[in-house]
Amino acid sequence: MSSSSYNLYEIAKEQFQAAADWLELDQASRDLLCTPMREYHFLIPVRMDDGSVHIFRSYRVQHNDGRGPGKGGIRFHPQQTVDTLRALAMWMTWKSAVLDLPLGGSMSGVVCEPHDLSLLEQERICRGYVRQIFRNLGPDWDVPAPELMTTSQHVLWMLDEYEEMQYAKSPGFMTGKPVGMGGSLGRLEATGYGIMIAVREALRELGMAPANSRASFQGFGQVAQYAIRLFQQMGGEVVCVSCWDQKDGKSYAFTRKKGFDLEELLSITNRFGEIDRLKAEALGYDCLPGEAWLEQDVDILVPAAIENQITAQNVDKIYPSVRLVAEGASGPTHPQADQILQQKGVLVIPDLLANAGGITASYFEQVQSNMNYYWRRDEVLGKLDIQLTDAYHAVSNFSHKNQLSLRKAATVIAVQRVARACHERGWI
Repeated sequence: MSSSSYNLYEIAKEQFQAAADWLELDQASRDLLCTPMREYHFLIPVRMDDGSVHIFRSYRVQHNDGRGPGKGGIRFHPQQTVDTLRALAMWMTWKSAVLDLPLGGSMSGVVCEPHDLSLLEQERICRGYVRQIFRNLGPDWDVPAPELMTTSQHVLWMLDEYEEMQYAKSPGFMTGKPVGMGGSLGRLEATGYGIMIAVREALRELGMAPANSRASFQGFGQVAQYAIRLFQQMGGEVVCVSCWDQKDGKSYAFTRKKGFDLEELLSITNRFGEIDRLKAEALGYDCLPGEAWLEQDVDILVPAAIENQITAQNVDKIYPSVRLVAEGASGPTHPQADQILQQKGVLVIPDLLANAGGITASYFEQVQSNMNYYWRRDEVLGKLDIQLTDAYHAVSNFSHKNQLSLRKAATVIAVQRVARACHERGWI
């Protein structure tokens, strides 16, 4: 989505093939796991507020369900492509397997621009989406969730439409629901907190303390906001945050000498994670070009926006002090930049680990919804910490034992688990 020449699916397939080579998988296993098992391409006709009808393109990609029901988000984005969704669905399969969750991987996208749509128009898209695809989704088959530019409100509209069509209450149909409507406490924080749980363990291995570390973030949506909150609670210092400005059509980075105040910035941020530039400047923040987040004198970089943000063209702008990159977004580091970072001795926590808090908490919500019994927030976050910490150390130990990067170690572990499940089912 970030570049017309950048194909996320090709990169995902290359990562898979490298893991398959290491595992010496047979050709049938490669053919099955490298391609989505099912794809649905469909159109959503929507009556707009002005009375006209607009046709929205939409997709649902179900990569693999050998280990359990599909799990994956629904994106609203004007530049959404099916290849991006194929890559994200594949990574959801691997992510579930790395965390050892009984789930598969899937992903949806609706080609639209939420900034330009009223709430009523967005509701019509959500309900139209369900009417078109409900036969291929369900709590025992494939469970969607909110993702890029979708929220718990979108999920609730979809759930309501599904229950009307099924004539049954089915809170396990979707995750990411509002608390009190079948949603789980701790779900909002989970992805951001998960990033910092992984960072905490990585810093421990590097002999560093969070309280003595500084970080720069790309993105200021829900993921980055909660990651920043937990990082500050751990004693870390946030130096810079960058975000997109829809009005200007470009991104800006915000820094301030007297310190970064999360609550202050949240008060001038819209629901899309866009900081009001003029209000930030009035509060004393320096407004720099968006890529300045890469150039800060920090220990940790957290790309938490979209894919292909650290590239061969900008990786040399990263300050020599950086020891750690934690991928809060999916696919934010180009493979060429990844190799350069490895050569420089920068530890990269891959997205399969760093942003796996979301799918873990979604699984927890799915379990709670299906049994209609809900856990306390501290119980959810405690389970999340245990699950992610165990997964991090399993990948790290495998990495050290086999002299692999964390990314390749995580992919090998995941592919091996999924291939074994498919083999035991008799598929291959």
